[in-house]
Amino acid sequence: MSEFQSKVMAVDDLQGPAGRLEGILNTGREDALYAVLIAHPHPLGGGTMHNKVVYHAAKAFSSFGLPVLRFNFRGVGLSEGSHDGGPGEIDDVHAALDWLDAKYRLPILFAGFSFGANIGLRACCGDSSVKGLVGLGLPVQAEGRNYTYEFLPACGRTPKLFICGDSDEYAPMGTLEGVLVSAPMPRKIVWVEGADHFFAGTAQSPTSKLDVMSGAIRLWIAEEFGL
Repeated sequence: MSEFQSKVMAVDDLQGPAGRLEGILNTGREDALYAVLIAHPHPLGGGTMHNKVVYHAAKAFSSFGLPVLRFNFRGVGLSEGSHDGGPGEIDDVHAALDWLDAKYRLPILFAGFSFGANIGLRACCGDSSVKGLVGLGLPVQAEGRNYTYEFLPACGRTPKLFICGDSDEYAPMGTLEGVLVSAPMPRKIVWVEGADHFFAGTAQSPTSKLDVMSGAIRLWIAEEFGL
């Protein structure tokens, strides 16, 4: 199919438990079959909905004509409240899911990067409205913070895609792979060669790998959902 060119609009009516959440919506086709939610990396590391990985993921989903919502967690940008270290941010994801459901009444695909992947998957696993899960750069240990994935078995038979750099400084490949295989099938794990945590290049492979990441998302959407 030809790539869809979406319009971008600010969202001003997304309310979370701690107050208004700042959001951006890439509009989709009127006949879109899914809506998409994307969550950003850790706020204390400068993560926002404008992060490059989040932006490129949004473009990948939007190219299929799907409406895509990005939002800032509480305390980030114009979002009200303050950083809560995880539990509050899980509630923010639930609020964003509710907003998408109320607006579109469509099954939802979720994607998150780094902290946003861990938090978002915790919120979305087992949610019957979420029909696809994408984790990008899932961290194991970052800046003194430990991340666990004991919840992955609860994701059930929802299709899952995990895309990680093979040189991710926050997730040794062997350790992370041992974690991800606990997620039930169907699942797909893509290791991007020469990519660090942010899908930038390494000293041995210095070019950006964001296009490889985006391509893996597009291929998965086409194969798994027939779009």
